[in-house]
Amino acid sequence: MKITIVMGFFLPVPPVAGGAAEKSWHRLALEFARHGHDVTLVSRSWPGWPDREAKDGVTYFRIPGFAHTKKLWRNLVLDFIWSLRVCFRLPPADITVVNAVALPCWLGWLRPGVGRVVVMPGRMPKGQFRAYNHVARVMATSTPVLAAILAESPRWAASARVYGYPVNVPAFSGPRIATDEITVGFIGRLHREKGLDLLVDALVLLASRELPPWRVLFCGPVDVARGGSGPEYRDALAARLAGALPSGRVTFAPAEFDETALARRYREIDLFCYPSLAAQGETFGVAAVEAMAAGAVPVVSDLMCFRDFVRPGINGERFDHTRADAPAVLADILAGLIANPARRASLATQAGIDAQAYDFPVYANRLLKDFQSLVSPLDRGAASP
Repeated sequence: MKITIVMGFFLPVPPVAGGAAEKSWHRLALEFARHGHDVTLVSRSWPGWPDREAKDGVTYFRIPGFAHTKKLWRNLVLDFIWSLRVCFRLPPADITVVNAVALPCWLGWLRPGVGRVVVMPGRMPKGQFRAYNHVARVMATSTPVLAAILAESPRWAASARVYGYPVNVPAFSGPRIATDEITVGFIGRLHREKGLDLLVDALVLLASRELPPWRVLFCGPVDVARGGSGPEYRDALAARLAGALPSGRVTFAPAEFDETALARRYREIDLFCYPSLAAQGETFGVAAVEAMAAGAVPVVSDLMCFRDFVRPGINGERFDHTRADAPAVLADILAGLIANPARRASLATQAGIDAQAYDFPVYANRLLKDFQSLVSPLDRGAASP
């Protein structure tokens, strides 16, 4: 197949300037090429980089874009301009995957030669699915994202699927980092919406119980510019824990942006607690899957996105974060896991197995089978919504 992948307007590929979507689709592009497919990856041009080059089986096509701004409306305008620039410069293809907001409104209609159009929204939809046309597949990252898409426009029910999100499983799996204490950890943005106040309340309750030795690890960005709630918020959490736990049993580590260093942090953790309260902000739960791959037991809030892969009593635990006594419920779950090493081991083993479903080669194979079905002779005559 000829597969084109269109990225957004503000970052290049290969992803030397960051970007989760850019990193993921670049890895997927390399996997598609490894299977013998003709892959073109369209992204923003970058100083010192050629407008077109071929490497590792992927053709990189770079078009002038724009810097990201802090204003949503400005970004939407820039996305519209980018979509116009890209539309008539795309090569003929069987499949074109679009990671831009405006482009799917007209691409399949104006440029049928680009093949079947596939869309993967990175966040909760903002109304764009009411305007989309001639889209063959909608890749929802989770059940709540799918529900939000169908709430905007039920006509996508036949073409939308839940895919999750790819994770570099081998990078996170590996030998555990052994310690004398059981580690309860959180990795992610240190923001209030992640439920960290609830987690600290539970840990304070846990500190009064007779349990095997345990410690706490928080790791992630603190500054507001990087998605945290600020140093004052982190300091307040630390002060509350300091009043309940002995010195040396609580660590607030800086964010790790190097994948190898991040994997080492994950492999320190025995119980990965992710009590997010952000029902509209969590679109999958990559951190929880990364922790599962690293051998940790996930303990998560009962958001719909986590229900897609955390199975209570089988590969982890979920708790009702909306209850008035949620901290006590979470403390009970953590206490039971800390006190029962056999149960921890069983859940962690199954968690590691289940994480494999999101590994890049497995995920890419699943996509390729779906893409092939979209361009099969029987499907070519089917009308898209």
